[in-house]
Amino acid sequence: MSDSLLSVANLSIAYPRSEQWVVDNVSFQLKPGERIGLVGESGCGKSTLGRAILKMLPDGSRIDGDVLVNGQSTARLTPAQARRFRGEVVSLVFQDPMTRLNPLLTIGDHCIETLLSHEPELSQAEAKQRSLDALTAVNIPADRWKQYPHEFSGGMRQRVAIALALLLNPQLIVADEPTTSLDVTVSAQILDELTRLCNERQMALVLVSHDLAVVGQYCDRIAVMYDGKIVELGSTEKVFQTPEHPYTKTLLKSALYLESGAKSSVAQALNDTKPLLKLSNLKQHYSLESNFLSNLLGKKSDRTIRAVDGIDLEIYPGETLGLVGESGCGKSTLSRTILQLIKPTSGNVEFAGQNLSGFGRQAMQQQRREIQMIFQDPRACLNPRMTVGASILDPLLIHKMAAPGEGRIQVEAIMERVGLDPTIFFDRYPGELSGGQQQRVAIARALITKPRLVICDEPVSMLDATVRTQVLDLMRDLKAELNLTYLFITHDLWVARFFCDRIAVMNGGKIIELDATEAIFKSPQAEYTKTLLGAAPLLSQSTG
Repeated sequence: MSDSLLSVANLSIAYPRSEQWVVDNVSFQLKPGERIGLVGESGCGKSTLGRAILKMLPDGSRIDGDVLVNGQSTARLTPAQARRFRGEVVSLVFQDPMTRLNPLLTIGDHCIETLLSHEPELSQAEAKQRSLDALTAVNIPADRWKQYPHEFSGGMRQRVAIALALLLNPQLIVADEPTTSLDVTVSAQILDELTRLCNERQMALVLVSHDLAVVGQYCDRIAVMYDGKIVELGSTEKVFQTPEHPYTKTLLKSALYLESGAKSSVAQALNDTKPLLKLSNLKQHYSLESNFLSNLLGKKSDRTIRAVDGIDLEIYPGETLGLVGESGCGKSTLSRTILQLIKPTSGNVEFAGQNLSGFGRQAMQQQRREIQMIFQDPRACLNPRMTVGASILDPLLIHKMAAPGEGRIQVEAIMERVGLDPTIFFDRYPGELSGGQQQRVAIARALITKPRLVICDEPVSMLDATVRTQVLDLMRDLKAELNLTYLFITHDLWVARFFCDRIAVMNGGKIIELDATEAIFKSPQAEYTKTLLGAAPLLSQSTG
């Protein structure tokens, strides 16, 4: 105990106005330089435990037990001491970087503000240099110093959040799903950097993750959480090789099932079939504003971001086309351009033989009945003030497919089909549901208009292995029943292998490789594709 950096002792936590223990009698220790992974399903208490370590629980939370850091109880910290404690001793990397970043501050302002709030004696030059060093460590170029969070991709924003966590050289980092929105290459770079720092600075790491392969590769020990309790705790090798608790065995089985690609869809014959979606030389370019000095000196440089740069792509009825690539390569921009949420710089988007680029606002809204989207984070697309039933009904009302007061029968039918009992969930709110249940609501909402094409933007990246498998199996069943076509955007190559018929690899705004799924995995042609596959962690390598 005496040499422990972190000691969680018989900790139980209940949120305000709730009698239920979210964390229930949890104990573990962590030494300097040690890395522990917290794994478990959505709602099991992983993130709550992480926030308790940083003394960031909501006011009025009921807490039994204690959290000790360097032998001192965090419960006794004054508000002023807690503010210094967070950042200098323990730092948190959030799952959603937008909860960390102020949209009114540039990336540089974020770094300077963080440093000077803890070390006011630093000069602006010193603070800037330390900030640039931290950003460089997570591959943020210096020329993006003056940009705002909304000008970054989700993965780039997460890199900024990680850099902010490292700025003050803390002794312990709590990383809550830090690479959920990152592709495998960047994820590996970030986690390699975190583990290197742990070794060099004897900095400990609590890695909260649903990705067992990542935990297996980067953590010394694993704590498996279920229903608020740690049901299994041991070395990574022992837990993977000889799991004891039934829930641990279920998690491992689900993850290995995905990796195996055992039930991967069989690619259909595409010859003599007209594409449902056809992209022709599609481009989406953005121009960055030059700074005042450059304009004054008459210097001209290419400040264009080619998010989508001449894409030619065809998706055929009934297939699932996977789109993979690193964060910022243009995947999500491509999906928004297909939907005409942003107009293309040039090129054509044809859906069912019609050129969408020439459609007006009203005509495009009608067309979106047949092109729907499932997003990465269901919380971002579900109104927290609308019940589940109202959220699913809403698209029917928007597209005038049902009158107010009608449509409940349709809503209840699709709820049952996605595994949500309408007698239980119809009048509940999204905040009362787990992550997997929220994603089922998002799927039902997308399918209620009976679309032909569904664009899935990282739809299972935030789900644990068991729920992810359930949702993917559900989506595949619905595809067969409803004659759906999927454009499936993901950074998880093993999910793409499991779910997709063909895979398009995107890099720098271009499609650099396109082939049947098994051909991509067995004989990749592009060097970048080989790099992606080489960086993807495999659970089977840890379990033997």
